[in-house]
Amino acid sequence: MQAFTGFSTLNAAIGGLHVGDMLTQLFFFIVLLFLVKKYAWGPVIGMMQKREEYVANEIEIAEKNRAEAEQASKAAAEQLRQTKEEAQKIVEDAKNIGVKQEQEIIETARIEAERIKISAQEEIKIEKERAIQALQDKVASLSVLIASKVIEKEINAQDQEKLINEYIKEVGEER
Repeated sequence: MQAFTGFSTLNAAIGGLHVGDMLTQLFFFIVLLFLVKKYAWGPVIGMMQKREEYVANEIEIAEKNRAEAEQASKAAAEQLRQTKEEAQKIVEDAKNIGVKQEQEIIETARIEAERIKISAQEEIKIEKERAIQALQDKVASLSVLIASKVIEKEINAQDQEKLINEYIKEVGEER
């Protein structure tokens, strides 16, 4: 028995390890590993997989949102560019319309000034003709008057000059 006792106690000097205790502990350790695997390891691995899927899903959503944000940013930049172009076109069109209206106003004013000038020239011509006609009528009446006076009396050169000056004076006062 001593051999059995010697065998069951292996190196008692080292700490007294017993094979029976070791086998018992090994058995319970294997049972514990089985229980941990069945009841704890499976759920822990399942939770870890769910967490991994959740994180992967969140990363995918974040990437998708980032891509959408970039797309929206590009669309907004394009729309802003188009709006700026439209505003620039509107400003240029307004300038062109202003220049065109300015030219039309200047042309209308020039035509009106020309019309007024022609009208004034015609009026001056008519007034001149009237004045000439009136002067001719006056000269004629004066000539008749002078002639009648000359006929009435014979006058010398000095009296004739005096008579002409009086009639010229009368004509000037009547105007």
